[in-house]
Amino acid sequence: MSEVLIVGTGALATLFAARLARAGHAVSMLGTWQNGLQALSEGGARLVEVNGSERAYPVNAQRDPRNLRGTQIALVLVKAWQTERAAQQLQECLAPGGLAVTLQNGLGNREILVRALGANRIAIGTSTTGATLLGPGLARAGGEGVVSLEQHPGLAPLEQALKESGFNVRVVEDAGSLIWGKLVINAAINPLTALLRVTNGELLRRPAARSLMGDLACEAAAVAEAEGIRLPFEDPAAMAEQVAHETAGNRSSMFQDVRRGAPTEIDAICGAVTTRGARHGVPTPVNSVCWRLVLSLAGG
Repeated sequence: MSEVLIVGTGALATLFAARLARAGHAVSMLGTWQNGLQALSEGGARLVEVNGSERAYPVNAQRDPRNLRGTQIALVLVKAWQTERAAQQLQECLAPGGLAVTLQNGLGNREILVRALGANRIAIGTSTTGATLLGPGLARAGGEGVVSLEQHPGLAPLEQALKESGFNVRVVEDAGSLIWGKLVINAAINPLTALLRVTNGELLRRPAARSLMGDLACEAAAVAEAEGIRLPFEDPAAMAEQVAHETAGNRSSMFQDVRRGAPTEIDAICGAVTTRGARHGVPTPVNSVCWRLVLSLAGG
């Protein structure tokens, strides 16, 4: 049995916590959302499976990172705009030889964590597994994806724990390529679903939205090329359409955030594409407009 700390109490954090606990692993969750922490403490991490069945799994929910000192493995599953806070919390509880693994969306998360914890205590990866937050401590499983982890000597226990918990895990040499690949897909799908208030698959049924999705993906891919990144796919527009098709019934995390009136990760997605594109002289007009439109939804 492994001990795993999950930093976050949202949809994906609850899903990972429930699956790890179901497989017999000791799971702690660290957050600041009081309603979520209370629900997790009282009722465990509750998960609604694709077939509609619901079960709860015990977790150790904590607000104070000092109660979790000596943590060896931490999964960082907070929103990109919460990474600074998560890094400060991990400074309090991650063991000197511990490892924090970020599976977050967008760019800049690794850099923030490295500044706080040091490069030798950070590993990166991506997850395309879907989840929807139905309430505090309650998540519904979405499309089954892949958890990709970079090659790292300290990741073997986490890799094994995730496999035992039913996740589709793969270890890759260049996780940076995967992060940019996921960024391209997120930039193509998330802002449009948030602005139009539709599921991923609906974008494919609306010709104008489908065209915009391709424009967003191609702009992001052009910036990746300027950054010297080799994406894990050849055709960014086709890949965005494939993901939208495979996750047709999903509401993107950005759509969920907008519905709740919560901050979004648009700065770390379309904002990052736009600002990095400007550094390289790569035009990103569609990402720029979507960035500002999504910000305007929250009055930003």
